[in-house]
Amino acid sequence: MDGKKRILIAMSGGVDSAVAAMMIKQSGATCAGANMRLHNKTDAEGACGSGEDAADAEKVASALNIPFFALDFSSDFEKNVILPFVTAYENGRTPNPCIECNRFLKFDRFLKEALSRGFTHIATGHYARIDFDASRNRYLLKKAADLTKDQSYVLWTIRQEQLAHILFPLGDMTKAEARQLAEESGLAVAHKSDSQDICFVPDGKYADFVERYRGTTFPAGEFRAQDGRVLGYHRGIIRYTIGQKKGLGLVLPEPLYVSAIHAEDNSITLSPSEGLFSTTLTATHINLISVPRIEGAVRLKAKVRYRHTEEWATVTQPTPDTLRVEFDQPQRAITKGQSVVLYDGDVVVGGGIIS
Repeated sequence: MDGKKRILIAMSGGVDSAVAAMMIKQSGATCAGANMRLHNKTDAEGACGSGEDAADAEKVASALNIPFFALDFSSDFEKNVILPFVTAYENGRTPNPCIECNRFLKFDRFLKEALSRGFTHIATGHYARIDFDASRNRYLLKKAADLTKDQSYVLWTIRQEQLAHILFPLGDMTKAEARQLAEESGLAVAHKSDSQDICFVPDGKYADFVERYRGTTFPAGEFRAQDGRVLGYHRGIIRYTIGQKKGLGLVLPEPLYVSAIHAEDNSITLSPSEGLFSTTLTATHINLISVPRIEGAVRLKAKVRYRHTEEWATVTQPTPDTLRVEFDQPQRAITKGQSVVLYDGDVVVGGGIIS
């Protein structure tokens, strides 16, 4: 590793960032660790960005004998992640707060903090890769070598000027190899389990969190068939998402699914499974990485959810901040508020928020 690099490692308190820190330390680079405190509320203890994780991160930094900083980003997190999350649910959308955390906290606020302290780069424990394409004079974001752990989908918001200062030490490793390294090195977090839920809602009850945050309950409204018939009543639009079948509380002659959420009149449309499929989406708040602009109609693969299999589509860019994606085959439950991410092989072309 280039000895001129001074690297601040984002240490979440988990095994991946601990192994990333260990690898950078062993490379001989000048480095330090830092934990981002994202929560101040007690109900977030045990979640990513909590005091418990900060303590684990500090233990690892001490074991590696590297300097450690505790950074309180809780106000930024509330403004840029929690509040938009709540607002999205109130408006019938289903957000992905991890993407917004990467956009505003990890690769913006944290990077700026590192550069202001004299560091040249930041490193995280994400499973993805960064290359520089000299022919295009652009940094490329690529899938991880371990496709079962690839996190490129949640990293599409990273901009060119940021990629120049980011390192992903785990990009060429498998998760099993990372955990084995942690075990062999005696890192205290070697057997710590991975977080599965949204970090500030560790119990997974998103609607309950929104109601606690707003200090109110959300009114019931009508479930409607596609032809407008009233089928029953829901318990507040924040409790539902596109494609949902379970928990509707209705006795129906056939299986029906949430196919549309209408915040304007507090109603929800239900339809048979075939009503969930569509071939076209529009995305805004876009960021392109491998190219400065989509020229004409381009054939790419696209995925509309983190666990979604990417599918072939024709992509155009009608305006500077709009993508139009037309899939070859209908896709199930394309959801407002989620991200569409475009791929050319293992290269992330860019992405946007489905609108």
